Amino acid sequence: MKNILLFADPGIDDSIAIMYALLHPDIHLIGIVSGYGNVDKSQATDNVAYLLHLANKENIPIIGGATRSCTGEFPLYYPEIHGKDGLGPLRPPDTIKGELLNFSEIFQLVEKYEDIVVVDVGRNTSLAVAFILDDKFADKIKDFYIMGGAFLVPGNVSKVAEANFFGDPVSSHFVMSIVKNVTCVPLNVTNQALITKKQILEIQKASSNPLVKILDKVYDYYFEAYQKLVPGIKGAPLHDVLSLSLVMNPNLGSYLIRDVVVSNLGEARGESIADFRVGSENNHSTTKIYMSLDYPAFIEDFVRIMSK
Repeated sequence: MKNILLFADPGIDDSIAIMYALLHPDIHLIGIVSGYGNVDKSQATDNVAYLLHLANKENIPIIGGATRSCTGEFPLYYPEIHGKDGLGPLRPPDTIKGELLNFSEIFQLVEKYEDIVVVDVGRNTSLAVAFILDDKFADKIKDFYIMGGAFLVPGNVSKVAEANFFGDPVSSHFVMSIVKNVTCVPLNVTNQALITKKQILEIQKASSNPLVKILDKVYDYYFEAYQKLVPGIKGAPLHDVLSLSLVMNPNLGSYLIRDVVVSNLGEARGESIADFRVGSENNHSTTKIYMSLDYPAFIEDFVRIMSK
């Protein structure tokens, strides 16, 4: 059983990642930090509360994260991908509103549980704030998994940048360059984590869980958006789900160990940079960067967990 503290900004793929965590028998979701990103913080919080309601796990604390990036800019949202309210065509009932706990709850959870794995599948602002408020925070966390970056492959919001790192490159650089026990899950592998409608229907046929009942509706909206972005794509990439899947199944892919920095300069904003030249290995590097994925094994894991 892994104690996971999840930082998220749901968002369709974040929402499916939350479903995966809630349904996984070996994940103990100790808290969700809700912040801006795919939607604003308020809507993200209501989306989290809705998913916890469907899962009958409303005892999981929702912690208030950041409302904007460390650059000081107002965030850009992506309704064409996630829908106006972050769940595609769905909107949580007005009767369900997320009750946010103070940010300090993060540090109380860290004191309460051992061997915590932090998984950040959104902008890295809230996570950076945790380090700023407690300079011993990293020492109390077993591992950090960060969904972000693109190494030697194109970005998805600019020529070189992935959306999370682009959204707050200041925080992403802070986290990736300062924290030692980080695993980076970039577009190199998440773009390969394609789920098809056939697999969604297979899951729904196997399970009557209320979470699974909404899966086709949010998936269809997300897949339609990706068909416009990437003509001919065979499925929708579940970037954030893969991050959690790798936490539970680290052998689903292979990684290199390199130092990582994130640029905040002009057209290179949000670019993730590592040295992959022959002989560039640094014995002092600790950051793992996933570069390849065992796709069939990922599909098997996703369908199995979601069908429970």
